[in-house]
Amino acid sequence: MGSVFARGFLRSGYPVYPLTRDMSADELAREIPEPELVLIAVAEKDLHACLQAIPANWRNRLTLLQNELLPNDWKQYGYEQPTVISVWFEKKKGQDAKVIIPSPAYGPQADLLKTTLGSIDIPVTVLEDDSELLFELVRKNVYILTTNIAGLETGGNVGELWSQHRNAATAVATEIIQIQEKLTGQTLDREALIQGMVEAFEGDTAHQCRGRSASARLQRALEQAYSFKRAVPRLRAIAHNA
Repeated sequence: MGSVFARGFLRSGYPVYPLTRDMSADELAREIPEPELVLIAVAEKDLHACLQAIPANWRNRLTLLQNELLPNDWKQYGYEQPTVISVWFEKKKGQDAKVIIPSPAYGPQADLLKTTLGSIDIPVTVLEDDSELLFELVRKNVYILTTNIAGLETGGNVGELWSQHRNAATAVATEIIQIQEKLTGQTLDREALIQGMVEAFEGDTAHQCRGRSASARLQRALEQAYSFKRAVPRLRAIAHNA
């Protein structure tokens, strides 16, 4: 995913400096003390360690793109307003980026993301406020978790999930939204979130439901539900039968 952003930055005339796992962030921060933007493009499981290790002079230049992302993921480390993009394009090895729907972004560098990704034909919508960002983050979470978890039971693609297994998808999505409400401390618009999920389904009906992280996502959702004492019978049934 980081390679797609890098291509957009380069196309727009920005130099790109990669930081890999075997490099020192502090050393690179001394060489480049005031970058235009610092993009974290790691797996969800690696995000928190990265946030803790960001050099002080880079903290106000952060951009996040991870799945299963919510405001507390960055606020607990003292980041008040990083730039955040909910990525609605996919990149597979040997293939160009495939857009599903426009990717919403919010924060100090949202306009820069719109320009740079736009230069490689990836549309970005700049959001107006924190509430819009929260909705979009939860919407993406509902899409990912519903398709992955329901896919453990149904298989197939998202078009088939909605046309042939709508009740199952709705039941899973409803339980995911309940968990998201606990994680965010907010009352969420269930109907709007499911409608937003379906809009993404329609953007790529052939997208496969069950990703390689599906079982881990289910286990994480069950652990969250247990911690909040939420009854999630559909998720538990899928776990029992998986």
